[in-house]
Amino acid sequence: MSPIEISLDCAIQEAPSSVPNTFGVDRQTGGTRRPRVKGKFLFAGDEKIRVRGVTYGPFRPDATGSAYHDREVVERDFAQIKANGMNAVRTYTVPPRWLLDIAHRNGLYVMIGLPWEQHVDFLDNRAGARSIEDRLRSGVYDCAGHSAVLCYAIGNEIPSPIVRWIGRRCTERFIERLCRSARKEDPGALFTYVNYPSTEYLQLPFIDLVAFNVYLESQESLEAYLARLHNLAGDRPLLAAEIGLDSLRHGQHAQARALDWQVRAIFSAGCAGTFVFSWTDEWHRGGHDIEDWKFGLVSRNRQPKPALAAVRKAFAGTRLSSDVDWPRISVVVCSYNGARTIRGCLEGLRKVRYPNFEVIVVDDGSTDSTAEIADEYGFVVIRTENRGLSSARNTGMEAATGEVVAYIDDDASPDSDWLTYLATTFMRTKHVAVGGPNIAPENDGFIAHCVDQSPGNPVHVLLSDGEAEHLPGCNLAIRKAALQAIGGFDPQFRTAGDDVDACWRLQQKGWTLGFSPAAMVWHHRRNSIREFWKQQLNYGRAEAMLERKWPDKYNGAGHLTWVGRVYGNELQFTLGLRDRIYHGTWGSAPFQSLYQPAPSLLAALLTLPEWYLVNIVLVALSGIGILWKPFLMALPMLGLSAGLPFIHVVIRVARLRCKTKPQRYFHRLKFRLVTAFVHMLQPLARLYGRLMWGLTPWRRSLTGFYPPWPSGFTLWSQRWQAAEERLQLLEATLRTERAVVLRGGAYDRWDLEVRGGFVGATRTQMVIEEHGAGQQYIRFRFWPRCSPIWVVFTTLFASLSAWAALDQVWSASGLLATITVLMALLLVRDCAAATDALTRAARQLRDDNASACRSQGISERGEPA
Repeated sequence: MSPIEISLDCAIQEAPSSVPNTFGVDRQTGGTRRPRVKGKFLFAGDEKIRVRGVTYGPFRPDATGSAYHDREVVERDFAQIKANGMNAVRTYTVPPRWLLDIAHRNGLYVMIGLPWEQHVDFLDNRAGARSIEDRLRSGVYDCAGHSAVLCYAIGNEIPSPIVRWIGRRCTERFIERLCRSARKEDPGALFTYVNYPSTEYLQLPFIDLVAFNVYLESQESLEAYLARLHNLAGDRPLLAAEIGLDSLRHGQHAQARALDWQVRAIFSAGCAGTFVFSWTDEWHRGGHDIEDWKFGLVSRNRQPKPALAAVRKAFAGTRLSSDVDWPRISVVVCSYNGARTIRGCLEGLRKVRYPNFEVIVVDDGSTDSTAEIADEYGFVVIRTENRGLSSARNTGMEAATGEVVAYIDDDASPDSDWLTYLATTFMRTKHVAVGGPNIAPENDGFIAHCVDQSPGNPVHVLLSDGEAEHLPGCNLAIRKAALQAIGGFDPQFRTAGDDVDACWRLQQKGWTLGFSPAAMVWHHRRNSIREFWKQQLNYGRAEAMLERKWPDKYNGAGHLTWVGRVYGNELQFTLGLRDRIYHGTWGSAPFQSLYQPAPSLLAALLTLPEWYLVNIVLVALSGIGILWKPFLMALPMLGLSAGLPFIHVVIRVARLRCKTKPQRYFHRLKFRLVTAFVHMLQPLARLYGRLMWGLTPWRRSLTGFYPPWPSGFTLWSQRWQAAEERLQLLEATLRTERAVVLRGGAYDRWDLEVRGGFVGATRTQMVIEEHGAGQQYIRFRFWPRCSPIWVVFTTLFASLSAWAALDQVWSASGLLATITVLMALLLVRDCAAATDALTRAARQLRDDNASACRSQGISERGEPA
């Protein structure tokens, strides 16, 4: 066990309660505090619950049918469970209310399993399905309102062959039906479904927390799978509902060692907690005592095994170890007129539990009371004139004394363990930057809730479960040395885009970015349509500025395409494509996952701001119908073009869940209508911001002209140089002329592509012939690449022009012919300009090579092919 893991436990785990009978009681109000979900964790009141649990039962039923021992045995078991540092038990059947009372007296929460026939086709007949629903409601009714209830599990590991037989969607709908019915009996309780790797593809957005049974005997495998499960859970808590090892097959000491690192790995990964399977070797299932397994922490006669001491130690942790050198972190809060929200941010920072950090507030020329509020908290406050967000962040970096600089927005508030998870990720990896999720607070207002369920919010982009391509600046920590190495944030980004630019520059250095799912902050969303419009306008402006600095990150239409997966609250929806489940041959795979294809071209286009430009073009084409009636066919195309985004939004919004109260019909309808409006408004605001700042499809074109037909260039060199070096020199030469250069991918036959403009480009391929003694003959092949869509539309307009001429409608024919000629000329011009740029760069490469050879006394020659 590494010192990092040991100290992390004590940094994030509360000590066991020394006064069990005060469990669940609010010290201020005297009322019972029921567990609730806040972001990635569980809370009772304002106290975070770290579930340190063990499974209990089921045992052989007695004469009355009870699957539990008498009260004296349960009392002794629960007292012993509590004495060993645990605060929760998990049952697989509905316990009698007296068992909940005993749990409450011992300061234990109970995760209640609601059993039903999950191993058979439970949807085979309606009566059977109704019977299951009625029994679940009855079970919840018997326990409803009890303060010892942690949550209800409305199912546990429906076998993967049964799910495959019934179908994923039917299974999901039935689980939702059970959850909805059960909630009616105990509205204030939490509900979950306990899944396992063989059916991890089940999508259950209606449950409050995500629970998985995970049995992995490799620490590396467990940590990797927990990272995956966190991303499946999204913004909800992740609970390891079962972990364990069979001492009969592996031995008691191997069981103890395994449970030690399993428990520590789970808490280090930021899970809400775990249940160890099981308390005792005594276990009854399917009408039989199970005697060929021994997963218990104690034997059948309640004799402790070595695993009990190991789990107790892992759960309890130790005091902060002086052997661990926790990195000093400087938290920087940049604010401009943030008086409305900064108090919540600073209050949250005051509650952060971390042994070595400072807070620096940079007041970027505020005209309100921001600085005065910051002074109240005793943090370092730096006042500057208004120079923009990037400049303020650089000011904070320069004043920072920590080796890590953690940035948080003034409208965000951190979780108390935020810095601990960030620091742990830094210490365990070589990442130079780490971030985590930003989650909207629960009671942020109706409009804010609608905005939170819409596109356009700051989200992370992941390349894998633990590596990021982009981390939003509202929750971003960077090693100070790395940030200084890239020159800090670019001051030209005054309101947005600075975090994207910084992430790209860090990755350009060959460094990586990490993601910690438990390092969460609460981030307020815009609470008015006007503020949301202004935010998206600024994002559009930032995209235009980023495109000027990073043109190769954008396609010809001006759209940024991420390599990784973009995360967000909105559900992913693809037109014409269905997700598929990897079952393995005959459903035999132990890990069965969901494959979600990339959005189709149509679905991708519908979400782009440029789609509005398509509608404008169709309006213009419909106007030509005045001259020539066949062009009135553009009207239904216009209707389809304008209607498809709306249909797309309606389908997506219909799948969203309204979480605010009350959830009456008209309230849900209002939520969906406003959210749909925000969905439609977002790309329009982005488009307006892009166009205002020059990010147009026709924005970037090269000058110069070279006949755009296939050509080439050759170079004879007596100075040996690797192919990669020659291509890098060619690429660098092209970039000095501000050409947009793209590199060929792993499956491409071309090496470089130069974009001449919106619709045309030229590609090149290089080959080197080796002639011995360092002599090389280098061949370049150039050929134009035309936009297929542009070629199709040019041909279409030419055909329509000919059709109008045959109908002798000369005005329409002339107009269409003019459009055709202009489109063709634009295509030729783009390709010719790109070819000219490549030719000039190749000649420059030849001249530079000749100069280098002459300086070494070597003769060179090269000529165009």
